[in-house]
Amino acid sequence: MSIYEGMEIAVPGSIANLGPGLDTLAVAVQLYLRVRVRRIFSERKGGLSFDFGRLPLKGENLIERAFRHLAGAGAEFPSLDLAVESDIPMGAGLGSSGAAVVAGFQLYQALFGMCELPVLLHAARELEGHCENAAASMLGGLVACCERSDDSVSAVSVGWPAELSFLVFTPGVQLLTHESRKLLPASVTREDAVSNIQRVAFLLSSLQAGDLSALHGVFDDRLHQPYRSCAVPGLDAALRVRHPDLLGVFLSGAGPSIVGLTNSDKPEVVQRMIDAFSGSGVSFQIRKLRSHSPGCVAGWAWNSDATAPARASVLPCS
Repeated sequence: MSIYEGMEIAVPGSIANLGPGLDTLAVAVQLYLRVRVRRIFSERKGGLSFDFGRLPLKGENLIERAFRHLAGAGAEFPSLDLAVESDIPMGAGLGSSGAAVVAGFQLYQALFGMCELPVLLHAARELEGHCENAAASMLGGLVACCERSDDSVSAVSVGWPAELSFLVFTPGVQLLTHESRKLLPASVTREDAVSNIQRVAFLLSSLQAGDLSALHGVFDDRLHQPYRSCAVPGLDAALRVRHPDLLGVFLSGAGPSIVGLTNSDKPEVVQRMIDAFSGSGVSFQIRKLRSHSPGCVAGWAWNSDATAPARASVLPCS
């Protein structure tokens, strides 16, 4: 990879945890953060200028932070003028910060050369405290991450079944990851830990075997969702939704987005989820997303509030 004017970096967002896989599992999805190199100033060194357009940047610029984390102090490189666009809503639990970190890594590699995956995973964990979102954005598909006893981090990626799509309900509230983590207990019971271990193992084995019918009920969680429900409008009601074509419902990452996993396009599946949110009292957006993989499948989005019917609109496709 080498950098040039007009170059665009596109990084997918992600849905993490999938219920029981806290800080372990994530799937890359077709929402994208894009960074375009508008100008390169060879005569000026070490500067990064960002134009975020209409994006409501709040807090630290994680693209620049990730880039400089790898580059280190005193690194010499031509100054860059960069434009940033994103489909990934911030503070929604859809991997916006992980995608920004990976975009910074990609920008670094365009200037300095490729890094090995373990180096990037370790850096992502240092920046975010966990690396499954960044791993999914780097590798695509379904990833499983493991922190080893020597402090290294490993991740493996496998394909996500094309027939499984994500109905993503994003309430009109933001929930920062570090605030959501404060809600988690310092310890859990053995029974709760075993319950989650069983479901993660069964989930991965069912996907490997191609037995999608076995996925009903394996997205239940005891380690984080019960404690986060107080901060996520509609979560308790959504977790109770049942339909033969709804394989599971779970919180996306730290929230507040809530995901229904389905292998069907039946309108009643979406309607069951919409009905669950009817008493939440907040506006929300609904997206139907596919996993990020070679080749792009257009998705769709609905904008809705607690009282008005939903309207469908086409999502742009990378």
